Amino acid sequence: MTKRWKQRPEGSNWGDFGDDDELGRINLLTPEKVLQGVREVEHGITFSLSLPLDYPGGTALNQRRYPPILRPTEDLAHNQDTFFNVIAKDAIDPSFIDVWSDDVVTLWLQYSTQWDALAHQGALFDADGDGVAEPLYYNGFSAGGDVIGPKEDAKGDGSGSKSFGKHLGLEHMAAHGIQGRGVLIDVSHLGSDWQPVNLKLLQETMAKDNVVVEPGDMLIIHTGFATKVLSWEKNPGPEIQYMYPYLDASDDSLLEWIDQSGISALISDNYAVEGWAEPNEEPHSLIPIHNLCLFKLGIPLGELWYTEELATWLRQHHRSRFLLTAPPLRLPGAMGSPLTPVATV
Repeated sequence: MTKRWKQRPEGSNWGDFGDDDELGRINLLTPEKVLQGVREVEHGITFSLSLPLDYPGGTALNQRRYPPILRPTEDLAHNQDTFFNVIAKDAIDPSFIDVWSDDVVTLWLQYSTQWDALAHQGALFDADGDGVAEPLYYNGFSAGGDVIGPKEDAKGDGSGSKSFGKHLGLEHMAAHGIQGRGVLIDVSHLGSDWQPVNLKLLQETMAKDNVVVEPGDMLIIHTGFATKVLSWEKNPGPEIQYMYPYLDASDDSLLEWIDQSGISALISDNYAVEGWAEPNEEPHSLIPIHNLCLFKLGIPLGELWYTEELATWLRQHHRSRFLLTAPPLRLPGAMGSPLTPVATV
């Protein structure tokens, strides 16, 4: 029994890392796991695994997420959007030769290459055994109590500052440090059609490419999705919602394998790692792999990573493993975070 729940969801690991754990499987990124990643470095070659953060362009993928808005800050006279290419002037010492620029960004945190926090998706579950399902997140953290939205600063000082989160934000991953061994499974040979990848097909690919996944590894699925997104140059085609392979969440054996594999993170170059669940009269999740990973197991999800160059190099060198460094922004309470992951081989 923990402080927050009397019963946990079937197949979950709530409490296994401690009653108050907010890291989930990231706990498996131990010093030894970091060393395993370091031992994969033989050439000192690095690959950026991030799309430019203003990709994919527009709102075709998600109508509530927009490209970043980048603009200059105000100047010292509080004129808005003017502090760019400013020539320094000083009444006491006019000899300054400096030119300054300073900027600010409005950033939708899950627009481009991103991590999903464990508080990105929860579920209704009767954790206290009273017969009524409550909205909860990983390890029994409650919606509205432990995971909160924006609130005005309680001081009431007119500052307009906001507070978020309280629990399960990505700052915990950032503080832990996200580095260890990455493993890539390349399913791009399946082509560009929107098609499910079940466990049988995934394991056939792994056997063909001699891919072995061990507990604590960060697993990346390369489909070719982000490669196509990049080629559109911020003008995506209408097919962006339904293209390239995705993990088949309707395959129960695949869900079991994700659990039993012991992976610390699940990442893909596509939009959501998985496809959308079929209509069902019974209560169900729209995206069951999100439900399994974020809600039940505490496995963070990475989406829209750019993996083309890494996958090509690994294919040419008959490899699948590398050192992966991928911390999110240390932004308290964030439900998602852009990042610039780096793979080193």
